[in-house]
Amino acid sequence: MRVFRSFGLLLSAILLAGSACEQARSDRSKFAIERQTPKITTTLQNQGQKVGAPVFIRIIKSVDGSLSDGYLELFLADESGAFQIYKSWPICTYSGTLGPKLKEGDGQSPEGFYFVTPGQMNPNSSYHLSFNLGFPNAYDRAHGRTGSFLMVHGNCVSIGCYAMTDPVIEEIYTIMSSSFDEGQPFIRVHIFPFQMTEENLAKVVDNRNVEFWLNLKEGWDHFEHYKRPPGVSVENRAYVFSH
Repeated sequence: MRVFRSFGLLLSAILLAGSACEQARSDRSKFAIERQTPKITTTLQNQGQKVGAPVFIRIIKSVDGSLSDGYLELFLADESGAFQIYKSWPICTYSGTLGPKLKEGDGQSPEGFYFVTPGQMNPNSSYHLSFNLGFPNAYDRAHGRTGSFLMVHGNCVSIGCYAMTDPVIEEIYTIMSSSFDEGQPFIRVHIFPFQMTEENLAKVVDNRNVEFWLNLKEGWDHFEHYKRPPGVSVENRAYVFSH
């Protein structure tokens, strides 16, 4: 039985790198953070949340498969460690359709479970500001998937990435940066084709990706139940989840 433990190795590297790696800054990112911080702070205070709390991000390509209603959610940990929603934003655009990215140049935006470290933040992006999702991950590599520089970024244009408006990416970038500044070593980003309900899955039972999506649903259900993103590893070419 072949076991892929790259996520465990990656996690160890992240924990080491996170304590030693400072985020790169640019004038653009500094000005964006200066613009965004006052209103973010006010919103957080009104919601009983705080700047610098651990972050979790969830991206949903579509509510029900219509492809025009995707959104990004950002959660912040409370004092108990449970993650509560901060805000949800519509995805400005992404490329491809429902289903995972398979190879370089296919125009697909990825689905799966990813980590973002401080070094993956890009303050000099060609698309205003961005962060690299870390595709391909261990699961992607186990399935022979290829691709590079898959981002969440601004500028509202996409070739395999998730594009937001510039003000939105500034807000997301600022909150992520604050969490890294407070010592969060990595931020989990979970990406799903649609809301992983039984009703939505029943609509795609004949889709070639249904087995993959059922595996993703395990991670979705874990967060919905515990309000904490699961630990993720890869065994026998499948995602495995833990507390």
